[in-house]
Amino acid sequence: MIGAASWNIAGGRVLGPAPFLLAGIVNATPDSFFDGGRYLDPAEALRRCATLTQAGADMLDIGGESTRPGAPEVPAEEELRRILPVLRGLAEQRRVRPGGRHPALSVDTWKARVAAESLAAGAEVVNDISACLFDPALVDVLAQHKPGYVLMHSQGRPREMQQDPRYENVVDEILAFFEARMAVLVKAGVPEANIALDPGIGFGKLLQHNLDILRGLERFGRLGRPLYIGLSNKSIWGKLLGLETADRGLATAVATGLLVARGALVHRVHDVAQARQAAVLAAAITA
Repeated sequence: MIGAASWNIAGGRVLGPAPFLLAGIVNATPDSFFDGGRYLDPAEALRRCATLTQAGADMLDIGGESTRPGAPEVPAEEELRRILPVLRGLAEQRRVRPGGRHPALSVDTWKARVAAESLAAGAEVVNDISACLFDPALVDVLAQHKPGYVLMHSQGRPREMQQDPRYENVVDEILAFFEARMAVLVKAGVPEANIALDPGIGFGKLLQHNLDILRGLERFGRLGRPLYIGLSNKSIWGKLLGLETADRGLATAVATGLLVARGALVHRVHDVAQARQAAVLAAAITA
């Protein structure tokens, strides 16, 4: 296992220990690169959540703002309008079916207000592309509520991150970034056991940067935190294999299996059923 095999989230809940965890993507947005607009309606988003749960998702990652390259930022009010009905609907399902299978709930946001209101509505994890740099008030929200936290590396904001990303050594620089940001969070009162690390595939990286990160994943293990990887249907597969967005499912599943075999814990995916097959196979063969 690269780093920890379990992850503490809100309320003292622990995910794992496990050979892998799958986070199913729920984009309550009109402009996601993969399924933009399909789950903007809360009822459709809740049906999507049910499908992902049935497929075996360990977590549902719900976002109200696209973070694809070039995406515009969304006001907090609009982001909350998109995601709160979904979170509240899932919380109600937990209330009326307390004995059922309920994946952990994650909110994909970098805004302190959105995170705070989402946690109040039932979210247990904050998945933040910014490492608390876009909205520093998020640090206080994390310290107060102590949810699970995905600390991600990005070189720039989505609207400009792919314009001209440069690194001397991408793995060295991300390692240094993680160490510095973890120190800030822990000093502020965020438990280290609640932090997972995401190297940010496609976020301010060119194809070679992404490949260097994936080849060097084991180096992140020295930080002692679980790795959270998001590469589902991303442009890396278009650039490497010449695949259109709709045709990247097999590449995503193969990569998921390979990374499970190498010890990455959390895998953020669109197709949970396919990813689970690849992950179970990889875990069984490498056990």
